[in-house]
Amino acid sequence: QKYLVESEGGLVQAGDSLRLSCAASGSIFSINVMGWYRQAPGKARELVADITRDGNTNYLDSVKGRFTISRDNVKNAVSLQMNSLNPEDTAVYYCKAEIKQTSRSYALNYWGQGTQVAVSS
Repeated sequence: QKYLVESEGGLVQAGDSLRLSCAASGSIFSINVMGWYRQAPGKARELVADITRDGNTNYLDSVKGRFTISRDNVKNAVSLQMNSLNPEDTAVYYCKAEIKQTSRSYALNYWGQGTQVAVSS
């Protein structure tokens, strides 16, 4: 069994910072891409940022320069540092990881339980 456990989000004010963390555990051979998604009420889930095992990153345009994604391949963990938060960042944030259980298996997507981030103006 594999699962992703996310840290708690929170309620912050505009301009504040918040850091989200997520760790994968269970039977893991390797993890390819790890990332953070978010879903605001009434909107589709969107990719916020992701990072490859080699450290290549990709960001949603609206968070570039404010958010930074990082990962620890030894701990199978990924973090999202969010600075200069604004009300438009309010959403449930989900961690995702592409996990291979063995060297021969395909990588499957696993999701965290989601954590609420609310930014007040």
